[in-house]
Formats: sequence, C-alpha cells, structure tokens
Amino acid sequence: MSKIGFIGMGHIGTAIMNSLIETHKKEDLLFTCAHPERGVKINEKTGVRFVSSNQLCAREADILILAVKPVVYDRVLEEIRPEIGGSKLVISLAPGITIAEVSEKLGGFKRIVRAMPNTPAQIREGMTGICYDDSRFTDGDREELAQLFLSFGRMKKLDEQLMDAVTVISGSSPAFVYMFIDALSDAGVRYGMKKTDALEMAAQALLGSAKMVLETGEHPSLLKDAVCSPGGTTIEAVAALEETGFRNVVLKGAEACYRRCRGEI
Repeated sequence: MSKIGFIGMGHIGTAIMNSLIETHKKEDLLFTCAHPERGVKINEKTGVRFVSSNQLCAREADILILAVKPVVYDRVLEEIRPEIGGSKLVISLAPGITIAEVSEKLGGFKRIVRAMPNTPAQIREGMTGICYDDSRFTDGDREELAQLFLSFGRMKKLDEQLMDAVTVISGSSPAFVYMFIDALSDAGVRYGMKKTDALEMAAQALLGSAKMVLETGEHPSLLKDAVCSPGGTTIEAVAALEETGFRNVVLKGAEACYRRCRGEI
C-alpha cells in the first residue's frame, strides 16, 4: 500500500488522517505541521509518525496531501519542490489555486490532484470535489484515490473549472448551515425552549432533511411541498422567508464566496 504523507495538521488534515487510520496501517502514514508541540500531541494520540520537516515528509510519501493554509502555500511548495518527481502523487487542498499553478511551482510536475473536502470529514460525513488529468493516472491510482476520499464521506469528480463552485457549495457551506441551525435554535429559545434542546432538534431536522434529499432522490422543492399543508403553519413560514429574500440571501452569500475564490474581492 502507498505511504501517505500530510503537510499541515489543521481541521481538514487531521480529519482526513484520523479517517485513514481506520483503513490504513499507521506505519503507512506520516505527517508534519507548523507547530511541533501539536505534532507531538497528535503523534501520542494516533501513533502516526511526526516527521521533522516538510522536505522529509515529501521525500518519504508516495501520496502527499498538502493541507496548509493558502498564505504559506508558495513557501511550502518551494521547500518540497526538490523532493517531488517520479510516480509520486500530490493532492492539493488549497482553494482557488489551480493544478497548473501547483504544477508550475513544482517544476512542471503533472501528477497533481486538486481536492476540496469539508469539515464534516471529521465525523466521516464529508463531501469532497476532486479533479485531475485522467491521462496522468492509472486505474490503480484512481482506485486508491477513491478509497482515500470515500474513507471520510462522499466524493465527486468534476471538471476543474467547477472547483470554485465546489468551494462554495460544499467546502464553505457548512458555516452557512451552522448559522441557520443557530438561528433556528434561537427561535426555539424565543418561544421557551432550552438552547440545548432547541439545538438538538434543529440539527436533527437538518440532518434528516439532508438524508431525505440524498436517499429519496426527490427534488427539494417536492419535499418542501410535502411539508406544506394548504393554509397551514409551514406555508405561512415559507411565505415569510420568501418575502424577506431567503433564497436571495443564500445566493448573495454564495456569490461572495465564489468571487473570493477567484480573487475578485
């Protein structure tokens, strides 16, 4: 089995590695991170080897996952460039940075996967959009990539031109969903519920609703209609949400996220 290395141990890097511990031998995983004290703690907790430098991690890994913040991305690519070559496979998790840009900074290296996971990967309910040039990868590579990403949720391969949209729709959107859950639970508090009870009920309502979309295959508008009785409470709430521009607010938020991905704001 390929040896998988992680550069960066933030929320996403840690979530992915914790999932891979369930499907890979710990000896086949290694990582580095910017804060040695955090690296030691992760090593003690997981048993995965913490290496001393990005260069060493890149040298030893067959599959290298770059899970660092965009602000340090160029520096990290410069550090590992001498170690990248041959059959090694590089997975870039950076939003807004294209495969071509990563390739150029790695001296023209071509075996690059661009991926956008999200934080629900921490509980193996992530959604990851990925893209890569099929001609650069074998059937075995593609199978190993699928196994990797499916270990912490769902995966969908898309054209690279859609990756900024992926950042909006699944990469950043958990933050929007958390805001909705918090607002909905505040409504429960307003009408006399304890915050903890309201949060549990709101979160479960969203979880169940999401599963209905995924498992029934029904369009969300049809599922919404099934909840709305003629002249009832739900349609009254839907009408109020439409009046206050609920859909437009969501679209506006998505637009801001998309433009940021593209460097327009």
